[in-house]
Amino acid sequence: MTQNNFILSKALAILCLASIVVITQGQITPSSPSPLSKNLATKLHNDPETLSQVSTDYGHIVHVNASAVFEPTSVYDIIELIKYSNSLAKPFTIAARGQAHSVDGQAMAQNGVVVNMTHLGDFRNGSGIIVSDKYADVGGEQIWIDVLHETLKRGLTPLSWTDYLYLSVGGTLSNAGIGGQTFIFGPQISNVLELDVITGKGDLITCSAGNNSEAFYAVLGGLGQYGVITRARIALGPAPSRVKWLRLLYTDFSAFSRDQEHLISLNDTEAADYVEGLILINKPPFDLSFFPASDQQRITTLVSKYGIVYTIELVKYYNPNSEAKVKEEVAILVKPLNFVPTFLFEKDVSYEEFLDRVHSDELVLRSKGLWEVPHPWINFFIPKSQILDFNEGVIKGIILKQNIIAEVFLLYPMKRNK
Repeated sequence: MTQNNFILSKALAILCLASIVVITQGQITPSSPSPLSKNLATKLHNDPETLSQVSTDYGHIVHVNASAVFEPTSVYDIIELIKYSNSLAKPFTIAARGQAHSVDGQAMAQNGVVVNMTHLGDFRNGSGIIVSDKYADVGGEQIWIDVLHETLKRGLTPLSWTDYLYLSVGGTLSNAGIGGQTFIFGPQISNVLELDVITGKGDLITCSAGNNSEAFYAVLGGLGQYGVITRARIALGPAPSRVKWLRLLYTDFSAFSRDQEHLISLNDTEAADYVEGLILINKPPFDLSFFPASDQQRITTLVSKYGIVYTIELVKYYNPNSEAKVKEEVAILVKPLNFVPTFLFEKDVSYEEFLDRVHSDELVLRSKGLWEVPHPWINFFIPKSQILDFNEGVIKGIILKQNIIAEVFLLYPMKRNK
């Protein structure tokens, strides 16, 4: 397989098998005597409407045309497709498409075949998500919100999340799966016990840290270059029922950064369960929906005065019988922090409501037709020694001064050993 160029996105949710050879003149034309089986032929679709649906992704920046869309009903269909391609003198491009949440065209296959993973679970006879006491076996095509619902039935939960849950399991595990819990548990790929993977040769293998470990570590975070994830065994822990959800506002980036570092340095019993940074830039209208309506005007005034306001978002999980204790823990957490006085805001919501918070924003954007506009996105990993320079040079020096339109900034503090 050849290496494609990727932009690493926080929410990238697509598995891609890289191009081997582009199909001549955009057609799937066998260049050897290998016949196309009836099974493959009936599951390949090339009508204009179907092809149009796979011609773009969440980024809405890259638009390419596939020759066909493949609708598998089992993992063995995908194996057959890959082996058929490999049998040709000129194999065709294959790209596995989950929720198409890539931003640079990784979910597409120009003149090739896009494998629609989304309905694969319809044919698993209820085995797409199987929950046991310590882990869940999950089909790669499943989305994380469904995994959450199934594990919560057993009082359990995956430990590490992305901010947006309507992404495929195989997609986020092909990237990293980064969120506000990463400083504790590592990204999602650090919480996988075992995988089933279809390799580029069309072999179905089971791999883990102790079995086929080279394939295991290549596929996790491998941007789809090493195979298609068809099953993942995800580690689970006890699920809380409620969260204390806070946002604290800063006008000084140094204070903001120091407090983020402080919050992730605490031991397990003292630490927050989630820490993330957000930025409000003086380019109204900006999203103040989290904050009480009575406080939104003074927040707007603060942003207008300083140009940029930095926000620490932190969460403590709890159960109803420990609410008094969690209030004390939150008070201890925020006491040494140097946010702008009186600019601390808190909500109390269910665990699921917090994890699924971005979905409500998605529905609003879709209703306004804004989900279909271009979504350029890029992530940087920046060492602590350079974070102040990044703020001065990029956030202030470029984005603010040059009046660049940018909707969302997320700053996740992380530990190198995670």
